[in-house]
Amino acid sequence: MMKAIIFDFDGTLANTLPICYYSFQSVFKEFDNRDLSPEEIRAMFGPSETGIIKENLIHLHKEQAIELYYEKYLEKHAHLVKFNSEMDDLLRFLKENGFKLGIVTGKARRSLEISLKALQMDNLFDVIITGDDVIDPKPHPEGILKALTLLELQKEDAIFVGDSEADIAAGISAGVLTIGVHWLEDYQTAEFITQPNQIMKEIKHFKQMINEFTIQNGF
Repeated sequence: MMKAIIFDFDGTLANTLPICYYSFQSVFKEFDNRDLSPEEIRAMFGPSETGIIKENLIHLHKEQAIELYYEKYLEKHAHLVKFNSEMDDLLRFLKENGFKLGIVTGKARRSLEISLKALQMDNLFDVIITGDDVIDPKPHPEGILKALTLLELQKEDAIFVGDSEADIAAGISAGVLTIGVHWLEDYQTAEFITQPNQIMKEIKHFKQMINEFTIQNGF
C-alpha cells in the first residue's frame, strides 16, 4: 500500500541547480581563484554544501567561504529559481489525497529552508532529511531509511523520486519503488546507470499515475 512519496530536492522538486552552480562558482572564484563549470561542480555533489566546500576548497578560510555560499544563495534565489505552479499543484494534490510527503536531499538544512520558504513549500512535508542529518550521503540509502523510520512506514509503503544517479542508487538500495525524473529544465543525470523502476519526463504523468492509484484503492 503506497502511503508516502519521498522526493529529492535539487533538480526534482525545484529547479535550484542554477543557484547552486552560481553560489559555488562565486565561492571558488573568490577564495581559490578557480573558474568551475557546472559539470565540475556537479561532480562534487554528494555531501552538503558545507561538506563540498570543506572537502574541495584549497583556501584555509572555509567557514568564511561557507558564509559566502549562503549569502550568494539567498541573494540570487528569487532571480534564478522560479515558482513552479505545476509542482505546487502536484504536492498539494498528494497532501489532499492523504499521502505523507518527505524530502531526502544532500543539501544542508540552511539552504533548503531558504528554498522551501521562497517557493511556498515550507509547510508541506512530514519529514525532511538533509545532508546535515546523515553520516553517509546518497547513493547510500541512509537518508531514505531514516525518513521511513520517522514516518513509521515500511519500504513497501513508499516511492522515492529523484533526478540523479545517486538518487536512483539510493532508492534501489533502500528497497523502495524508485522513479527517475527529467521533468525540470535542469537535472543532474541525463542517463541513469542504475535503472529506476520507472522514468518520467512530465510532472503531469506522475500525477496521473498517483490519481489512478488512488481511484483503484478507493482513496
